[in-house]
Amino acid sequence: MLVELRIRNVAVIDTVTLPLERGLNVLTGETGAGKSIIIGALGMLLGERTAADRVRSGTDRATVEGVFDVSARPELRALLDERGIDADEQHLVLKREVGSNGRSRAWINGSTVTAAVLADIGARLVSVHGQHDSRQLVDADHQRELLDAYVQATAARRRVAEAYAHVAALRAREQELEQRRLEATRRADYLRFVVREIEDLQPTAGEDEALDADIRRLSHAEELQGLAAQAAAAIAGDEHAALGRLGAVRRALASLTRIDPAMDRLQSGFEAAVYALDELAGELSQYAEAVEADPQRLRTLERRRDQLLGLMRKYGPTIQDVLAEGARARAELELVDGGGLDLAALADARAGAEGAFAEACAELTRLRVGGARQFERAVSELLPDLGMREGRVEVVLTPLEQGSATGAETVHFVAMLNAGAEARPLSRIASGGELSRVMLALSTVLARLQQVPTLVFDEVDAGVGGAVAWQVGALMRRVASHHQVLAISHLAQIAARAHHHIVVHKSAVGTVTTSDTVVVTDEARIVEIARMLGGDADREVSRAHARELLSRGADDSVAAVAGASSGVAPRAATPRGAQRRGKPV
Repeated sequence: MLVELRIRNVAVIDTVTLPLERGLNVLTGETGAGKSIIIGALGMLLGERTAADRVRSGTDRATVEGVFDVSARPELRALLDERGIDADEQHLVLKREVGSNGRSRAWINGSTVTAAVLADIGARLVSVHGQHDSRQLVDADHQRELLDAYVQATAARRRVAEAYAHVAALRAREQELEQRRLEATRRADYLRFVVREIEDLQPTAGEDEALDADIRRLSHAEELQGLAAQAAAAIAGDEHAALGRLGAVRRALASLTRIDPAMDRLQSGFEAAVYALDELAGELSQYAEAVEADPQRLRTLERRRDQLLGLMRKYGPTIQDVLAEGARARAELELVDGGGLDLAALADARAGAEGAFAEACAELTRLRVGGARQFERAVSELLPDLGMREGRVEVVLTPLEQGSATGAETVHFVAMLNAGAEARPLSRIASGGELSRVMLALSTVLARLQQVPTLVFDEVDAGVGGAVAWQVGALMRRVASHHQVLAISHLAQIAARAHHHIVVHKSAVGTVTTSDTVVVTDEARIVEIARMLGGDADREVSRAHARELLSRGADDSVAAVAGASSGVAPRAATPRGAQRRGKPV
């Protein structure tokens, strides 16, 4: 359970420490005092998305810290251990910090974690029910989720969703293949022409570049031959050629080396140059002899080049593009010839997947049908206690012609909340107050199944009052016998039912407005209840009315509630007239 909530620099809150107890904790205060800010801070601690505007003006960061008693949650400690987070046997500390720049950080027992991990652990500790839940109650998807939560169909729903996704994927592949096959069949003549045209020429990668080089050489054969022969003669043609004229250089270098042996390196360089020139002359001579004008071959190569250019104009612009187009055309033609076998294999796989999907849907339907009547009775039994003596809620399961990712039927709730009225969908028959009470009944029923130790009800009593409010408080107190409950309320009838009463008030410190909390007991609590009743809290008649409410609300003692919990004794009562204020973080 949540033992303590510490808030610093959130909105108008400077520093608040909120001590909580087992049983029913009620948070009250004037409108605008800051109750919603406290719930928002709790949501921030539980991993909800948050923004820089949550940070108190003039400060650089907002911090929320929650201390939880996990002595009765060994499975949670095991989960933390798996994630490498230290956890002692008694307490767990969650912390969230948001900077004025919008960046946030989170810790569990001092270990840095992501917001996702914080949200995962937080969801196992606290469940928040707010006014928006009443509005969601008219949504069919939300109603289906409520029933599935009650019948514990989480695993079955996951199997249905996975089976449906598999079927949908196979259907999509089958449809795509059939479409491609139809398109290939329609284009078959053209595809065969493309394949035949490309295969007849059998182009090869890089062939166009090689053809261009060969054609260039053949087109200038005589010129190339003459240039090569001229260059060879200039190097080694006669004694007047380059090599013949280098004899004088050789003799001079030989004499130089005899006088100065260190110049031998010049002699070696000269000989290497002469050898290279001689080799160059030989290669030029061979090239001149090899180059031969061949008009017939030239015409053949030019014709081949023209054929390739035709292919590239159609399917190019490059030979690689032509080859790729041929491969695509052959692949499409294979769909015409062999696509039927692939379609048959896909159809068999789809049929098997549809069978598995039908089995998963049948299991989910069995859970829903089996639990719907019990769910109806559990919720309907609570409605008389909430001022709807003839109230009844029913679950209507309507089979679908074709199953979906959520199962083989739709789920929606109908209700008869007044004597003589016919059962109608909640969206058509319920006022805001009636929706709030129905939602509270649903939350109460689901709370019995939830492993989450702390339930938060954020003004779910909207639209109710009088005797009904008293009954709503009684129901919350009943839930508090097996869960820690934190209720935010404006109703004295509910506050009088609390085991632990906290008042939020707004005050000014200099020119700065801030919110603070006070735990009220005895006379201070009587004053707060009198204020909530709308009378003058200083008048004895108002206080007498408040005392009467508190007397009636305390029929089941705090000790009894504590005993019904996990066996931890309640905290000692505050001395008469004393008040416990929030402590700094």
